[in-house]
Amino acid sequence: MLLILSVIPASGQDDRPLKFNKGVELYTASDYEGALREWLDIYDTGYRSAELAYNIGNVYFKLNDVPGSILFYERARLLKPGDNNINYNLQIARTLVVDKFEEIPELFFVRWFDFLSLMLHTNTWAVISIITFIAFLILLSVYIYSSRYKLKVISFWTAVLLLFISASSLAFTLRNRNLVYDSREAVIFSPSVNGKSSPDASGTDLFVLHEGTKVSIEDKVGEWYEVKLSDGNKGWIPLSSLTII
Repeated sequence: MLLILSVIPASGQDDRPLKFNKGVELYTASDYEGALREWLDIYDTGYRSAELAYNIGNVYFKLNDVPGSILFYERARLLKPGDNNINYNLQIARTLVVDKFEEIPELFFVRWFDFLSLMLHTNTWAVISIITFIAFLILLSVYIYSSRYKLKVISFWTAVLLLFISASSLAFTLRNRNLVYDSREAVIFSPSVNGKSSPDASGTDLFVLHEGTKVSIEDKVGEWYEVKLSDGNKGWIPLSSLTII
């Protein structure tokens, strides 16, 4: 019930549709900086939607801000992973990135688990988990207290199925929240930055990264992040040179 109620205050901001529509008008009129201001004002209130992040990405792309466009396309993709427009524009923006690394393929079951967890919102998965668990308890009670054999069999196996759905939904909830709200991925915003062998300026230069490159964050020490590249290489870069997705 708390999870359901937590989404109500977010929908009470009446000026958001007006600001969003004003941003659309400014974007249509080629006033990209004006549109960006309107949409970032909405984003800064904490409101999140794939459409909003996608439009902000489009504005950054129009302003030739490659890392900004990639950042918001990635954020939009987390909220709607199956959207063809988001994925297409993200691929277009990635072609403008200087760095090209050979990617280590992700295990297929991990990729599918992440995809399924992102199909619904975190709260939606949580509600499904709660409802199916309550239904499981009800059917379990029917199984325990009923004297009819057929009813006991049906209630038992249905309860097992509901327990499986509840546990799976809970796993999707946790994974969705981890991917969307506790992301360990980031986009480089500095024109160029050296990856160091240690978290200090005196470390040995291992590689050079340019703006728009996507990295995974492995560790943090002071004002330095240890990042992992898509080809598996690791190095330390200053915190100020990247933005978390």
